[in-house]
Amino acid sequence: MAGHKIGGYVYGKPNTRRNFEAVGGLLGFVGTSVVAGVLVAAAVTPALGLSGLAATNAITVFENLPDYLKIDQLSQKSNIYATTSTGVPYLLASFYDQNRVEVASDAINQFVKDAATSGEDPRFYDHGGIDLQGTVTGIVTTVATGDVRGGSSITQQYVKNVLVQKCEVLTDTQKKSDCYDAAIAKTPDRKLKEMRLAIGVEKKYAKDDILRQYLNITGFGGTVYGIESAAEYYFGSTAATLTLPQAASLVTIVNNPVKFQLDQPDSETNGAANGYAANKDRRDYILDQMLKYGKINQADHDAAIATAIEPSIHVPSTGCQTAGGSAFFCDLVVNTLQNDPTFGADDTTRMANFRRGGFNVYTTLDLDMQQAAEATMKANVPDTYPGWDVGGVIVSVGVGTGKVLAMTQNKDYSQDPDVPITGSNLTGINYNTNVDQGGSHGFQPGSTYKVFTLAEWLTEGHSLNERVDSRRKANWGTFRDSCATGGTVSFPGYNPKNDSNESGANYSALQSTIGSINTGFIGMAKKLDLCGIRKTAEAFDVTRADGAPLEQGASAVLGTNEVAPLSMAVAFAGIANKGTTCSPIVIDHITGSDGTALAVPQSACHQSVDPNVAAGMTTAMQQVMASGTGSASFKATSPKSPMIGKTGTTDGNKDTWMSGASTTVATVAGVMSVTGDRDQRTTSFNGQQAATARHRMWPDVMSVANAKYPGVAFPAASGAVINAAQVSIPDLRGKSLSQAQSTLESAGFLFVNGGTIDSELPAGVVANTEPGGGASAARGAAVTVRTSNAALVVVPDVSGKREVEARAALSNFTVVKNETDVKDPALVGTVVTTSPPAGSAARPGDAVTIVVGRLAAAGG
Repeated sequence: MAGHKIGGYVYGKPNTRRNFEAVGGLLGFVGTSVVAGVLVAAAVTPALGLSGLAATNAITVFENLPDYLKIDQLSQKSNIYATTSTGVPYLLASFYDQNRVEVASDAINQFVKDAATSGEDPRFYDHGGIDLQGTVTGIVTTVATGDVRGGSSITQQYVKNVLVQKCEVLTDTQKKSDCYDAAIAKTPDRKLKEMRLAIGVEKKYAKDDILRQYLNITGFGGTVYGIESAAEYYFGSTAATLTLPQAASLVTIVNNPVKFQLDQPDSETNGAANGYAANKDRRDYILDQMLKYGKINQADHDAAIATAIEPSIHVPSTGCQTAGGSAFFCDLVVNTLQNDPTFGADDTTRMANFRRGGFNVYTTLDLDMQQAAEATMKANVPDTYPGWDVGGVIVSVGVGTGKVLAMTQNKDYSQDPDVPITGSNLTGINYNTNVDQGGSHGFQPGSTYKVFTLAEWLTEGHSLNERVDSRRKANWGTFRDSCATGGTVSFPGYNPKNDSNESGANYSALQSTIGSINTGFIGMAKKLDLCGIRKTAEAFDVTRADGAPLEQGASAVLGTNEVAPLSMAVAFAGIANKGTTCSPIVIDHITGSDGTALAVPQSACHQSVDPNVAAGMTTAMQQVMASGTGSASFKATSPKSPMIGKTGTTDGNKDTWMSGASTTVATVAGVMSVTGDRDQRTTSFNGQQAATARHRMWPDVMSVANAKYPGVAFPAASGAVINAAQVSIPDLRGKSLSQAQSTLESAGFLFVNGGTIDSELPAGVVANTEPGGGASAARGAAVTVRTSNAALVVVPDVSGKREVEARAALSNFTVVKNETDVKDPALVGTVVTTSPPAGSAARPGDAVTIVVGRLAAAGG
């Protein structure tokens, strides 16, 4: 074997013994037998290896140390993207524990590689993992000072970095601390292990691979790791395009990141100058070394030496606060990455995987819709308001996909724990989501929640045109509640009014939906199971934002449960999707640092209500948009698509909502009181009523949605869903008023007390109904019941009686006589007929005409 020059000595078969003896003499001075053996091993080139030197005890000890070092994936920056209309990814935010982008060898400038080897390990391509000359110098220093220092080859430095990186992925604090201590301990044992592992790495990997990994793994100050991120951070460049002086300056940092980093121009450590000046001194030394080892020529060297240190710091975006108006959506993405079991066994592991895994997370966010949402929010809802902690939200969800397409609110995003919880323009709370998704405790959705009573109404077999008692009343009596003990509940004193104080005598379900009649929906609830209404809401994936069970009292019918706007958007998407609700998702796909697709959570869809019920709901809710409380939003939306909707306003106009959907996109827009109360109808934003902001924001977003995702017609509702069933009206004459009311209501009719009428029946009993008994009417129709005042008497039957007898029988009446010809002599002088007829009712003293028979003339 030809001789090989290492550290001033020529090693090879002819000279091995002489050189070993020389080294042994030096190590005798050092007096460290194990390290001596290691140095002997290190002196041998990779081609020779260690097998021929296993005779000594020192080598045996060294050989028994582990030599395998698994190269794990490096901690890298992860990115979250939205997608533009052209399909180009748009960076929302980046996350990292170490700002690193791993690159291939051909993406690293040769200047960088030569600067690294010349400055850190000039004999890198010659030794077997340990630089003998450098190590000897380090050993001497160690003995003299008591510290293990110096002499580490690039391979050894790489090994040390890998061991430190293995500590980074540990989630247990104590284990991580112990790991760090072991990886950087200044002890001979640690140094021996490092040297052994370095030799193992050299056996397994090519030199160029080791150098590439070294440049990707090493730290460049602060959270900057790897040559690619260092080039971007310090010079706005890439590893492939660095100039010679830039390359030398960056490699300088590796030697002592605190002393030589370039984002602190003038600083000191222990009285020594840091920053630009220190970096230039070391940079120029590296340039000298590069010239010395023939890596650059004199002209390039001199030009680089003359170049001033002029970094251009490019601080990388990190965290959701860089995502602007999309920050709260970004926060939901991060929450998903941290909490969904798809990404790991526990939240700590999941977040560590994300922050270190080099993920590229491509989200469901539609940038066109998001920009429209942000713009209209900014134009219509201020971030702060004197004396009122105002909130504003917009969230859109894809129908049938569950994809969250837009999400914004009227606050700037911050995760600073010192930011005030209320009244500030900053918050870390996502108003759109549940508490366990980084959100708030929710907001009352008001009348938008009525859609679940409508769903239960149709599910239980009622129809849109069926009517209920919608009159306001102080006592609504008992309600059916199959979840309650005893199966019924009552709410004494509960007396809701209608928004415009409508009387609400006998509204149909359709009318109550179009006009959002509170008493109409309470009347509907009276005929339903309150527990069933709650379960129907749950079937559309609606939950309380704080995680508690939904309340199911009478007031809940009108929307007093605090829920997240995203939950309502998902529910409206489910209604628009023929009653099939799909869980929300925020991640479309993810690729790892190597481009491999990773598993992501999928939307889960389930049937919430029968499609026929959903068709009835959309039929009613289209009319809300055409002529009801949602018409302001519908009229302002362009282009048009078939759309459903429902408005909501809570007590005192504290919160106002517009929720609706086409067959492709559902959107919820609202203005609410985060804390405190404020009447939005007496409050203005830029001269416009706060309560109407929803009708400006919702159409702005849905106009973009309709243009980009045009909807189609909703399925038509069946006749059975629309038309009320016809029911026969019972005959109630002679019954008491209470009996009549009970009988009618049991048959599904609205009882209306029509007062008293003149009747021959006993006072207080039912005299007649309108419509009358035996007729048919729609279930829920009003039936007017009138009772007798006993003012009339019955005309007795006097037919066949003699005149005198008839007059006696009719003594309560004024008798008027008429005659008629008869042929039968027996009928002469008897009453043939009366008017009014027998059995009729008449007042006493009224005229009753009797017709008496007389013998007809002969020949007549």
